[in-house]
Amino acid sequence: YARKSTDEADRQVLSIESQLLEVREYAEKEGLTIVKEFIETKSAKSPGREVFEKMLSGIENGEANGIISWHPDRLARNAVDAGKIIHLLDLGKLDTLKFPTFWFEKTPQGLFMLSIAFGQSKYYIDNLSENIKRGIRQKLRKGIYPARAPIGYLNELRNHTIIKDPEKWVIIKKLFIAYATNEYTLENIQKLAFSWGLKSRTNNKLPLSVIVRILANPFYYGVFQYQGELYEGIHGPIIERRLFEKVNEIMESRAKSRKTKQDYNFIFTGIFKCAECGRAITAEQHIKKSGLVFRYYRCTKKQTACQQKYLNENNLISQINNIFQKVALPKKWFKPIMDRLNKEENKINQNSKSQIQNLQKEIGEIETKLSKLLDMQLNNTISVDEYKQKKEQLLNQKIDLKQKLSDLERKGNYWLEPMRNFILAAFQANKLRLSQNLAEKRSFLQKIGSNWQLGGQKINYKPKNEWQIAARSQSFSEWSG
Repeated sequence: YARKSTDEADRQVLSIESQLLEVREYAEKEGLTIVKEFIETKSAKSPGREVFEKMLSGIENGEANGIISWHPDRLARNAVDAGKIIHLLDLGKLDTLKFPTFWFEKTPQGLFMLSIAFGQSKYYIDNLSENIKRGIRQKLRKGIYPARAPIGYLNELRNHTIIKDPEKWVIIKKLFIAYATNEYTLENIQKLAFSWGLKSRTNNKLPLSVIVRILANPFYYGVFQYQGELYEGIHGPIIERRLFEKVNEIMESRAKSRKTKQDYNFIFTGIFKCAECGRAITAEQHIKKSGLVFRYYRCTKKQTACQQKYLNENNLISQINNIFQKVALPKKWFKPIMDRLNKEENKINQNSKSQIQNLQKEIGEIETKLSKLLDMQLNNTISVDEYKQKKEQLLNQKIDLKQKLSDLERKGNYWLEPMRNFILAAFQANKLRLSQNLAEKRSFLQKIGSNWQLGGQKINYKPKNEWQIAARSQSFSEWSG
């Protein structure tokens, strides 16, 4: 019998091939006949190994009268399986056990030594389990998530910490921001994630269940749940707590009356309305005999005598690109504008130090309360449920205060950050105008405008906020000057 579990922590345990080689050589040396070989890749810390049970059944049925294995711990690391082997020895159905690394004879002394060997095997696995639990508790105290990092983060193996995935964390943030606008369904978010490069291991879209887990995971704002308890993590947050709460409020409200929508393979459906009758714009595709694909958008004309004609998809995309060109920031202007914003930030980066000190004091008081709360729980002054509930409240208060502190230290970011985002978006319009990624074009359309309509085969829309002047000009230079 040869066994090695996939999670075997002891590197000194031989591989299955090495165990078989050892026992075969030992059997030949001792003049033993091997009737059958049993190979198993499963942990022995708990009863219920199928191959092991099959081997014992063969012993009970008289197919063989002995077992040869590399070491007793290959046979059993728990009291139940050890007891079965010793019971078969007592009954005489199992005549002997042979090990290249352990001496055994079927005598009272031999049975006693075998029991000790089995006991040591059980102690090893129990002690290993306790060491693992101790290591997990130590990680939790330090704020390190003791498991595989979620999407958007990486397990840094050298220092045993969790760091942001340089390629994916920005995508995760964009998904939260997009869903918080309440303009996207989970299916839309799924498509956006795929278009931005967030894919499954099979290079397909992430399952909707994974999208839901991402949006509902508090890990992304700096805390994590482990066995029902909330912990403050030392990993860098990707989003703010208020954004996380807004996203989850939207998910909860939609979950109450969720309806399944048919997935049409037309990226711009669901955005435009008919300018004449207000009906939805649908899309169709026709394949001619020549093999050419003809795609167009048109009014559904449902229960109305609408006179609007169809619009070829290529024409629609061309008009969209023209809109992007209007709001696109020239490349040579990008650096001077960003430099100017940085100077403005430095000028207003002199907020009151007393406010920062007060926030730091409040954070320190909460940390003291958390410490006292833990002492109360350890002294059984409060129940575990009360402890977890109060701890979660205090941790969320601490996260909010730290966010206020971060905002305060950034000083002018209350208007600078939106301005930077606007300039970045305007600069991005250059790339989107030439891009073939229709999902990104759709996303940018929803960012810069609302009330999108098709009328007279032309696009009409209402620009949002800062995009109003840009959209009504012939070029970026007209309104930026």
